[in-house]
Amino acid sequence: MVANTTIGGLVIEVVQGDITVQNDMAAIVNAANAKLRRGGGVDGAIHRVAGPQLEQEAVKLAPISPGQAVITAAYNLPNRYVIHCLGPVYGRDYPEAELLAACYRNALQLADRHEIESIAFPAISTGVFRYPMQAAAAVSLQAVFESAPGLQHVKRVRFVLFDNHAFQVFSHELKVLQGNW
Repeated sequence: MVANTTIGGLVIEVVQGDITVQNDMAAIVNAANAKLRRGGGVDGAIHRVAGPQLEQEAVKLAPISPGQAVITAAYNLPNRYVIHCLGPVYGRDYPEAELLAACYRNALQLADRHEIESIAFPAISTGVFRYPMQAAAAVSLQAVFESAPGLQHVKRVRFVLFDNHAFQVFSHELKVLQGNW
């Protein structure tokens, strides 16, 4: 299952799957913790596949704040880079929507500076950070749509959602935004 649209030359895709097997993407985004150490959820999955070198490189860039993005090599992942973003904890880090949007904007800007043409995102902050899925989908897709005109190198953005519920929510929000754009 795939939902997609094109905004100003940027292809935006929504798929259900595993972010650690996105072989055709130059970079994937890690929903990281502030210390950039191996955690649970998406972060744990990425670290398990990448191997211990990912954490060894990443911790040198820590700590990071909500909304911030940093880049490392991808090691044993099928990608060249991992961009680590710290999303907001819902109900604790304010303003949540601005911080979540900053994750996506900062990751895209970092990818563009590194001349990365394709990048895959998870649903940042929707796991243990408890950001409501529908609100997260609206904020993250809006941030990507708004960033599209300023991107010179990034040509493809993929949202990789772990389960069908997340896929359905993001697909719906993509259609809503596309209709309003």
